Amino acid sequence: MRFLLAILLSWSLSLPALGAVQATVSSTTVSHGDTVRLELQRDGQSDSQPDLGPLKKDFDILGSGSGANLEIINGHISSTMQMTVLLSPKHDGKIEIPPLQWGSERSAAIEINVGKSSSPEETKPQSADHVFLSTSLEPQKPYVQAAAVLTVRLYADQPLYQATLDFPVASDVIVKPFGQDKASNETRNGRSYQVIERKYLLFAQKSGKISLEGPVLDAEIADVDGNDPFNNMFGSLGAMMNPTRHLHLRTNPIQLDVLPRPENLNPWLPAQGVTLDETWGNKAAIHAGEPLERHIHLAALGLTGEQLPDPATLLNLPDGIKAYPDQASISDTTKGNTVLGGRDQNIALIAKSAGRYVLPALKLSWWDTLHNRRLEATLPEETLNILPALQSHANPAVHEAMPAATIKPGKKISVFHWQVLGLLFSAILAWWYFGRRKEKVEHDERPIHQGKAYKAFQEACLANDPHQARRHLLDWASAIWPENPPAGLNALSRRMDDEKLASALRELDRACYANQAWLGLDLVHLPKGGPLRKQEGKTSALPELYS
Repeated sequence: MRFLLAILLSWSLSLPALGAVQATVSSTTVSHGDTVRLELQRDGQSDSQPDLGPLKKDFDILGSGSGANLEIINGHISSTMQMTVLLSPKHDGKIEIPPLQWGSERSAAIEINVGKSSSPEETKPQSADHVFLSTSLEPQKPYVQAAAVLTVRLYADQPLYQATLDFPVASDVIVKPFGQDKASNETRNGRSYQVIERKYLLFAQKSGKISLEGPVLDAEIADVDGNDPFNNMFGSLGAMMNPTRHLHLRTNPIQLDVLPRPENLNPWLPAQGVTLDETWGNKAAIHAGEPLERHIHLAALGLTGEQLPDPATLLNLPDGIKAYPDQASISDTTKGNTVLGGRDQNIALIAKSAGRYVLPALKLSWWDTLHNRRLEATLPEETLNILPALQSHANPAVHEAMPAATIKPGKKISVFHWQVLGLLFSAILAWWYFGRRKEKVEHDERPIHQGKAYKAFQEACLANDPHQARRHLLDWASAIWPENPPAGLNALSRRMDDEKLASALRELDRACYANQAWLGLDLVHLPKGGPLRKQEGKTSALPELYS
């Protein structure tokens, strides 16, 4: 008998400690998109936390919380620790919640069944019938860095509350929302669904097979029986009177088979179509030193405007002509089931001397993703006949100080014009002089560096230095509006009541951007007290994007 007891005792000691970490679930049978609440409990106190990593293979962890319980009964102290984890199954079928390690103990595995219930007495409607997602990808095999359009459709025949649709971030694919959501109605299997359609642009950054986690819907849905007459009668009001449950739906993974970039293509421009157009200013009578505007429009189907090259970098100009590009205008619009990217560029061409100039054809290579071939967009060759500069009636001293690039097309600067301009400046000087006493009081209340910035601005104007003039002018404006300084010269010009001064500021801004010559006489006598502050104190809800 003692021998038998010894064997039983030895066998019992070899068994694992049962009940050290207990795991339970809210239900072992759940519908597609529903969540599972996992409860973990451990006896005793511990500084460690359970390892939830094994759950991530088949579940999304939506949240967790922990607590402890301490009891003293008849002088005996007992303690337990608990953790609650909210799980969302990633796929249907039989899924195992694996054993979880908590300190030196492990929980037991639990199997759950995800999908429609096979029990005939189960009458509760399944969420998969009421809410579901679908996706479509076009094209299935995009080229690297070319746009693929993912269309996601949300079907729901019940109200959703606090609904969000997110696309997880991927390292090898750039994802951008595209266009506006579209709402419609559709009937499937006798049920009427409200359908929300959303599009995303996918730009794969490497070739080969790429698998992306699909978009995820998080929402609250009324937890009511489909035959509830109050819910059918009162609609959303009836749903609000009933409890809700969390719904977490994920589409199937998005599979991309990305084609590589063909060799010897520079720049790489994969598109369904590319157009290159241009318009010119008056080429018939252009003189040396006068700017001739060339507007180039580049558009590509299947690419965004940000992906398009700068047309100014494609120019091959002959000696004697320089290009001064303006800031490009970029646009993205919907075209069919993809994006149409556009880039508009204004370029000022200035010839140093008279003569005949031949501008070579502008050529842009691109890859036709529909027919897998190399194509070329071309602008034709242009010939410019530049007339001699307009110098016969100009003041020699003034003309020598002012580069030809500042002369406007079709305008002659004569001695008479300079006399009128001188009278105008004299009037501004007089206005400035008699207003100094009034402005002195305001000046004393402003920071000291305002006067230094104004003086430095005047010196830059006299030196015809546009970059220094811009910098000191903005410093001066910041002293006038310390709490709401203008972000740039365009912003400052919008605060001017004098349109001539506002126009002069815009001319200065263009000269800085184009790196061209500039004459500072139009701004050297800007009133020291600052422009009229009709917009002072007004702030925009959004910061200025471009100034």
